[in-house]
Amino acid sequence: GDNVYHDVGVVIKDGVEIGENTIVGANTIIERGVRIGANSWIGSNVTLSYCLIGERVIIHAGVRIGQDGYGFAVCQPFHEKVPQLGRVIIGNDVEIGSNTCIDRGASIDTEIADGAKLDNLVQIAHNVKIGKGCLLASQVGIAGSTQIGDYVMMGGQAGVSGHLKVGNGVKIAAKAGVTKSVAAGETVAGFPAMNAKRFWKNL
Repeated sequence: GDNVYHDVGVVIKDGVEIGENTIVGANTIIERGVRIGANSWIGSNVTLSYCLIGERVIIHAGVRIGQDGYGFAVCQPFHEKVPQLGRVIIGNDVEIGSNTCIDRGASIDTEIADGAKLDNLVQIAHNVKIGKGCLLASQVGIAGSTQIGDYVMMGGQAGVSGHLKVGNGVKIAAKAGVTKSVAAGETVAGFPAMNAKRFWKNL
């Protein structure tokens, strides 16, 4: 696109599309077929692969998007790697903090919807789906194939197990460990995570 600026040391592979007015920071690597929407800002030392990125997206330094998810078939004497064949789809107006990692899907895509804001050092595993306007604080980890609804808030170091559903508007306290699905509108705390009022009463 017009008015695209890339700093020193940037590597752009074949088939990449970059929208107008987008800035790409130094030493960033954009692998084949990646698409970045208009008016986006990509920081330095970022690696982008197997991903489609919307417009007005901010990606801070050191972010890794589209690397293989953690998929292995348990075997002996050595575990067998499961091929990771999906992509990462990121909507518009998303912000992703420094050194966050978002894995590509295994068979379906990993998705982050419009307006989600991820802090530094967040880990999103393969096949995860994050809804609109979610706020994820530093060191949040979400295991594979979990679905996060719209406008969910997660405090620092909260973790969510795999293959769960977290409903719209849920609030998850810092350091909570979510081991089962959470209904829309709930506020949970503790490990294993439970209704926040019940947690504090028990404590």
